[in-house]
Amino acid sequence: MNTTTKPNLSPRIAVLLVNLGTPDEPTTPAVRRYLRQFLSDPRVIEIPKFLWAIILNLFVLTTRPKRVAHAYASIWEEDSPIRHILNQQVALLQPRLDSISSTEAPCQVSVHAGMSYGNPAITDVMENLCREGVEHFVVLPLFPQYSATSTGAVYDAINKWALKQRNLPSISIVKDYYAHPLYIHALAESIRRFQAEHGKPDKLMFSFHGIPQPYADKGDPYPERCRYTAWQVAQALGLKDEEWIISFQSRFGKQEWVKPYTDATLIEWGKSGVQSVQVISPAFSADCLETLEELAIENRDNFINAGGKSYHYIPALNTDEAHINLLESLVTPLVTGWAKSSQQI
Repeated sequence: MNTTTKPNLSPRIAVLLVNLGTPDEPTTPAVRRYLRQFLSDPRVIEIPKFLWAIILNLFVLTTRPKRVAHAYASIWEEDSPIRHILNQQVALLQPRLDSISSTEAPCQVSVHAGMSYGNPAITDVMENLCREGVEHFVVLPLFPQYSATSTGAVYDAINKWALKQRNLPSISIVKDYYAHPLYIHALAESIRRFQAEHGKPDKLMFSFHGIPQPYADKGDPYPERCRYTAWQVAQALGLKDEEWIISFQSRFGKQEWVKPYTDATLIEWGKSGVQSVQVISPAFSADCLETLEELAIENRDNFINAGGKSYHYIPALNTDEAHINLLESLVTPLVTGWAKSSQQI
């Protein structure tokens, strides 16, 4: 072998787009498996383990899966919306990163989908890619506002997987992007386009997935990040204070959650004479059960039944070009930075 010839060791880098998860199919058994995994995570439910195990197995998993499966069936086509959209986002981002490889920092970059719960599990994806020779992971949790209940769970899964690895890859994780200019721009433009078609409402609601108030009291920064995102978008749109509000949806259990509540606010608006409402949920990078069923249908009924006249849900950013621009901007510096540094070793 000619030892004077430099071997071709272009590093293999994998970009992982990670979302929360979804059942494998819209059936009661599949939903029960998914909810068991999701609701058993102490990041999600901070109740003493032995007490929660009783509640989960004797009450939640005996009644909730059937109702949730019915809701999933109402929005399920060939696949779960969140998984279908995530795969589309992967496919759109891949060609954006194909051009990164250059003589300055040659590398092989591939983009993959992963889920915190359900399939494809992020740890399974990482395990398979390591076997194929991937040396560096850039992980982008698609949760714009960090919370221990969402992004924190991604960190946990990766750390638990890493404990079992002999030859560890290097890993970069994007914590969040709640104030990124391209994110704010993408949200503002999606609202402008929607209102150009449907008109401007009396009220614009920024509805975020909620967390229990005690989680925020213990230091979870999520609510304040949500408020800052909404304020930034409202400023970009030139909205007056009385034209918009931030609220929180999807309460579970009897404890107090971060307020104001989306459903209660909509009912109050309907009763007080507000005629038209548009709702956007910036915490979601892809439409899913909570946006397509809870926000678009259930909360519409809350508002209309309380006396409101017009209610529209503004879709998530999904595969919008401005959204893919944002994802590209978030991961590219981490990919190129590691590729260049690896060439100097």
